[in-house]
Amino acid sequence: MRRLLLASSSPYRRDLLSRLQLPFDCCAPDIDETAYANEPAERLVQRLAGAKALALAASHPDHLIIGSDQVAVLGGDILGKPHTLERAMAQLKACSGHSVSFLTGLALLDSRSGRLQVDCVPFTVHFRELDEARIERYLRIEQPYDCAGSFKAEGLGISLFRSTSGTDATSLIGLPLIRLVDMLLAEGVQIP
Repeated sequence: MRRLLLASSSPYRRDLLSRLQLPFDCCAPDIDETAYANEPAERLVQRLAGAKALALAASHPDHLIIGSDQVAVLGGDILGKPHTLERAMAQLKACSGHSVSFLTGLALLDSRSGRLQVDCVPFTVHFRELDEARIERYLRIEQPYDCAGSFKAEGLGISLFRSTSGTDATSLIGLPLIRLVDMLLAEGVQIP
């Protein structure tokens, strides 16, 4: 079987990929993740997912390389990773009572043939009305400062949601496994 390579250092993506029970390696790509001027969010995540996979092709010439990138979009604005308590507070206040679209770009590169599959998997979170005290309690407990949208859906962050909608809940965590399985099957990978 061809070796899989996850082009990421994200522990969240690594944990998700391990669910498929396929052996894989991880390697963080070094790419510029700056958005182009007026680049639509969907195009941005597709471009970055592909760039992450392509960045590792030369050093891994006989692999299936998985790239992924995610942004959160609220009212047309991209929400990045907050990195600080203050920014996370501001993000969650803005999300309160609103719907946020999470767009996850996914790429699978066959580094032997050069075949690149790329897609974008959307998922929407409908937030509860959140007061400042609840937001602060949540942030102090979970500290999701490395997560777009300022929450961890696989943890206590789920308590902030009124509902969700989309075809693949794993896309919310950063690696849409349902779509990835489609891509892997197209490359002849046997999945239990």
